[in-house]
Amino acid sequence: MTARATKKRGRIVRYESLDDMPPAKPLSKAFREMSDEEAERRAAADPDAGAIPPGFWDKATVRLPQNKQQITLRLDRDVIGWFKRTGKDYQSRMGAVLRSYVEAKRKRSA
Repeated sequence: MTARATKKRGRIVRYESLDDMPPAKPLSKAFREMSDEEAERRAAADPDAGAIPPGFWDKATVRLPQNKQQITLRLDRDVIGWFKRTGKDYQSRMGAVLRSYVEAKRKRSA
């Protein structure tokens, strides 16, 4: 097991495999005793728990993520600062902006 500390988020722990992870905390007694009907009622009342429509997964395909390539890139200091102020994963957002530009150019030339 490896771990490293971060400044803002406390301690991040990385495990070599799922077998190395500690067991999950047991469910509370109230949760274990909840009926299926009660769980369904609560899910239906939750505006963020939308129902999956029938046939949603019928045409689903597996899309593997593209491999990333590490490069050295010089950008304007204010551009980097702006993306950093948007929070964690700012490099992924920078990549998303570049990808949208590339896809827009491809559509125009097609």
